[in-house]
Amino acid sequence: MRAAFLVALSGALLQASSTSASLTERPSQSVAIPAWDIQSTEKVTGGLSQLSSPGVDTSTWHHVDSSRCTLMGCLIAAGVYLEDDLFFSDNLRDFDASIFHANWLYRSEFALEPGTGKHYLLETHGITSRGEIYLNGKEVAKSSEQAGAYAGHTYDITSLVGETNALLVQTHPTNYNYDFALGFVDWNPYPPDNGTGVWREIHVKQTGPVAMGPLRVVTEVESYDSSSPATVQLKARITNLEDRNVTVDVEGEIVLEGQYSQPLKLAKSVSLQPGEITDVTISQTVTNPAIWWPRAWGVQPLYKGTLTAIVSDAVSDSVQSIFGIRTVTSKLNEYNDTTFFVNGHPFQVIGGGYSADMFLRWDTAKFESQARLMLDLGHNTVRLEGKNEHPELYQIADQLGLMVMAGWECCDKWEAWTYNEDIAINDRWTDEDYEIAKNSMVHEALMQQSHPSMLAYLLGSDYWTDDRATKLYVDALQAADWQVPMIASASKRGYPDALGPSGMKMEGPYDWVSTPNYWYDVEPSEDRYGSSFGFGSELGAGVGTPELSSLKRFLSEADMEDLWKHPDKGLYHMSTNVSSFYTREIYNQALWQRLGAPSSLGDYLLKSQILDYEATRAQFEGFAIKWNADRPATGLIYWMLNNAWPSLHWNLFDYYLRPAGSYFGAKVGARVEHVAYNYVDKTVHIINHSIDVEASRRVEIDVIGTDGKVLYNTSAVVNTEPNSSKQISSIANALDAVSDVVFLRLVLKDDQGAVLSRNVYWLSPTIDTLDWDESTWYYTPVTEFADLKALTELEPADVTVTLDTAPMPKRSTVSLHEQTPNQHQIRDIHDGTLTVVLENKSEVPAFFIRMNLVDAEGEDVLPVFWSDNYVTLWPHEKVELQVRGDGAAAIQVSGGNVASRHILL
Repeated sequence: MRAAFLVALSGALLQASSTSASLTERPSQSVAIPAWDIQSTEKVTGGLSQLSSPGVDTSTWHHVDSSRCTLMGCLIAAGVYLEDDLFFSDNLRDFDASIFHANWLYRSEFALEPGTGKHYLLETHGITSRGEIYLNGKEVAKSSEQAGAYAGHTYDITSLVGETNALLVQTHPTNYNYDFALGFVDWNPYPPDNGTGVWREIHVKQTGPVAMGPLRVVTEVESYDSSSPATVQLKARITNLEDRNVTVDVEGEIVLEGQYSQPLKLAKSVSLQPGEITDVTISQTVTNPAIWWPRAWGVQPLYKGTLTAIVSDAVSDSVQSIFGIRTVTSKLNEYNDTTFFVNGHPFQVIGGGYSADMFLRWDTAKFESQARLMLDLGHNTVRLEGKNEHPELYQIADQLGLMVMAGWECCDKWEAWTYNEDIAINDRWTDEDYEIAKNSMVHEALMQQSHPSMLAYLLGSDYWTDDRATKLYVDALQAADWQVPMIASASKRGYPDALGPSGMKMEGPYDWVSTPNYWYDVEPSEDRYGSSFGFGSELGAGVGTPELSSLKRFLSEADMEDLWKHPDKGLYHMSTNVSSFYTREIYNQALWQRLGAPSSLGDYLLKSQILDYEATRAQFEGFAIKWNADRPATGLIYWMLNNAWPSLHWNLFDYYLRPAGSYFGAKVGARVEHVAYNYVDKTVHIINHSIDVEASRRVEIDVIGTDGKVLYNTSAVVNTEPNSSKQISSIANALDAVSDVVFLRLVLKDDQGAVLSRNVYWLSPTIDTLDWDESTWYYTPVTEFADLKALTELEPADVTVTLDTAPMPKRSTVSLHEQTPNQHQIRDIHDGTLTVVLENKSEVPAFFIRMNLVDAEGEDVLPVFWSDNYVTLWPHEKVELQVRGDGAAAIQVSGGNVASRHILL
């Protein structure tokens, strides 16, 4: 009894300490509920009114120090479950999801200081699937109103608040077929809770007599060199919360962030009747505006706009937005393919499809690392297929110069149209559903509107919206002063008349298409699916194999044996067991045929990385080469960028942010200045993704055999032109004469001799034969595979590695054939950029040298940024690479014909 009393007392003391200070302290302040107690309704007694009264004992509930989390996310944060256990092998398969069949409660107590002239608003941003909201024993919202993962609402709670307050949200179980949620389709197993809960923050906002809605910013500029002024409009909805007439002085301010500049200020007066709602607009001219650009094209200056409502000389409310001055448009070309334009320049979209965390947990630092990895890859755009995430994502994209394509998701309630024949359960929309969808679009439009990183909103994914939903969506976007393109869908199946054709294709591939010639065989286009023409909204080579250090974190020994001993077996970390992607059968067939049956797990992973590198490089180079083709390749979104959980495919970096073959192949293929090879017609192309570089360049072309003997070499001086790709040479005659595997090296240098791009291919005498007539929605069969087995029979190469880091004055040279250093001698070094010099001392090429940075415990240093990796060296060639990663202590080196070594820094 004494123990129970102490537990109850400690719970009461915790609640008292958490409510001792007012949650808000001044008008215009909006504060998220900082923490929650959660519990299943099956484990509590009492009604919602009683449970939402202050002072209820929640000592037996789960306490979560997080402002937002799904039920699974909350329980992991509370220590009930461990991520590493859930994600290991097939443990998640045995999770008892029945605990989430009941409603669950989120509860929090907080203090406020109500008084005359003070108003309080409760702001939600989406609750999955829906929820009742109670405050201090009174109902705030019914579940019929607060429904949908993206439906945000504002409730006036002034009459309900006291000095001590208890907020209660009852969430209902989510079903992807019947609710507007965040689903995963075949990307991974469904989370046990289906994403149920308060996954986005709930805010309490304090105001005076009037309140303001989100700030919208509208910008217009005639030129993009700061020579002409820009017009900026600050807009917001303003509401009189009083039962009397109120005169409001609205002040606007614009300031360039991070730089000293005099704020631009304007003001206007507005008279409001009791309860009146109106829009207020303040316009300002910005002379010599700082223009926002995507990262590869320039800088990302950001302005802060503020509207402040003043009543009786006191601030009543204030709203702010960070914005940039830029213009985004799109148009259809003669083939009905979409081309985007940013600040007047044609913008070839190069990007990947982003996945939220399986449990919808938000990690700002992790996403920033993911965004920086995208930029390191040469990407300029991220697509959010139905995962419209949190405000921080758009803020990071603004700051880093990464464009964002947002939109609704496929394959569930969001696309339950009469004409959708692919959906598993087609629960047709009711009047209530259209209302939820409208509220969702209103909220997302207002949240995203001012961000300069926004490139487009896709109203549909696999299918276009019906006319009623289209009108609701378009009206919501227009009411939010949306200034970037609205696209009907990510596919070309159909379109609403109000929007016209989407100009995008979604015809695969999704499974293995590592055969590089797939991306260059573009005619006849009606039979060439995902090949390099038009705008591919989601398409990928079906690769992304994690390296061993990552595999050990989520696979058992038996699981890892399955990878190479049972190539056709269904794998839990691939996809769901009813998916077309449950096995690596198609991928493994190619690996066995092209590179030979693996002799071990290590051999399998080496061959996988070779296959992955070749596949992604070809895809990104194919679209880059065809940017200026007769039918241009206007954009590609690689499927996928990342995984929601540890996965065995569909990524450019794995769940733990470890880059591997797919990453470095894609990085080579997307370089800003580059020289690339067309596998079909055997031509060489110079590529320039910049908008301002026009200069003389030298291209060096070399072909050698597996024995290192020179078969062909030439060089040429050419001019590179901004935002273009052009053919500069044909090497068909040289390659037609080869009878075995050869290596092709393309090097691009500037007029000072500095290397801008270095690119090595391994080529067989014949390319893979594609059976286009038997293509499915997810892959094109190969009837005859290229024979690259000679790559596994290379003579050993002797490569030395020279390491240097600025904080360390000495250099150390270690031969890859020397004895491996003692692991216990590894020591930490200062953070910084490390230079790694590889030199091939042999007469034969050193093939596919992999390098990995590790810390003092031998764990991967992540995130890590390499200038290049998985490289192949010519005989007696030396290359210099840079790598950056915090806490590095050693470098691991291995390769196709290079001995594995562990080198201390």
